[in-house]
Amino acid sequence: MFKRFKKSPTLFFIFLLFILGGLISTLPAKAKPAYAFPEFTQTSAQEWLNSKPLTKKDLLGKVTLVDFWTFDCWNCYRSFPWLHTVEKQYKPKGFQIIGIHSPEFEHEKIHANIKAKIKQFKITNAVMVDNDMGFWKRMKNRYWPSYFIVDKKGNVRANFIGETHQGDAQAIKIESLIAKLLAE
Repeated sequence: MFKRFKKSPTLFFIFLLFILGGLISTLPAKAKPAYAFPEFTQTSAQEWLNSKPLTKKDLLGKVTLVDFWTFDCWNCYRSFPWLHTVEKQYKPKGFQIIGIHSPEFEHEKIHANIKAKIKQFKITNAVMVDNDMGFWKRMKNRYWPSYFIVDKKGNVRANFIGETHQGDAQAIKIESLIAKLLAE
C-alpha cells in the first residue's frame, strides 16, 4: 500500500487528510463562550411585522430564540410547526421567538410577499424584515434556518443550524437549553 504513496504524493496527501479528519471529528467540541447579542439594526431596509420595532432591551428578562429564515427556504418553513410548539410550551415561562426574515432572492424582499407568507405559515411572533442583510451580517450568520439562543441577560448562548422537527436530536438539544436558561 505504501508503495502507491511513493508513486503518487497526491494520494498520500488525500489519505493523510482522511485520517486526520477522522481523528479531529472524534474530539469533543468546545462550547463557545457567551457573547453579547447586538442591537437590532434600524435602517430603511428594515421593518417590523407583528410587533413594534424591538430593541436589545426588549429581550432582557426573557429567553429568546432568534430565528433567521426566508420564505422560499423549505427547511425554514418545514421547521415552523416545531417553532410554534416550542413557543406555545415555553411562552408562559418567559420565552419568546423573534424571526429575522433575511431574503435570498429579490422577490423575497417585497413586503406584501413576506406578509402573505407570515399569514400562510401562521407566524404570530415579531419578525424583523432584514432586506439589506444588515442584521444577518452583524450576527455573522451564514445559514437558513439558523437559531440563536439568547439568555435573560442578553447573551447569545448557542447557535443551531438547519431544519428542526419535534423530537429530533436538535430539537431536544434546543428545548433542553431553553429549559435550562429559563431556570437560571
